[in-house]
Amino acid sequence: QVQLVESGGGSVQAGGSLRLSCAAFGYTGSIYNIPCMTWFRQAPGKEREGVAVIYTGDGSTYYADSVKGRFTISQDNAKSTLWLQMNSLKPEDTAMYYCAGAPICGNHWYAGNYRYWGQGTQVTVSS
Repeated sequence: QVQLVESGGGSVQAGGSLRLSCAAFGYTGSIYNIPCMTWFRQAPGKEREGVAVIYTGDGSTYYADSVKGRFTISQDNAKSTLWLQMNSLKPEDTAMYYCAGAPICGNHWYAGNYRYWGQGTQVTVSS
């Protein structure tokens, strides 16, 4: 059974940066063996939304318009780790952030496609 474990959340002021990480454990042995890896976030009272996707096979990346140009998703296959570099943070980025993995990359923004989920890490941005 694959386990995903996020870390790196915290509290920062607007304009600051954070780097989230997601480590994969389990039979796959590597982030590379999970074709579609995505960072989702969910703020209180709001639906879970995808913010950044990486196709681990070819490295293609996709971003939600709300984070484009500020967030960068990357992978380190050797360490079985997924990263999310978040710069120029805004108060509206405040949410619980989750990494998720899907066996296929179809509609990569649809949370229902994802089989593996981490427990989440909280990001709070103050103005």
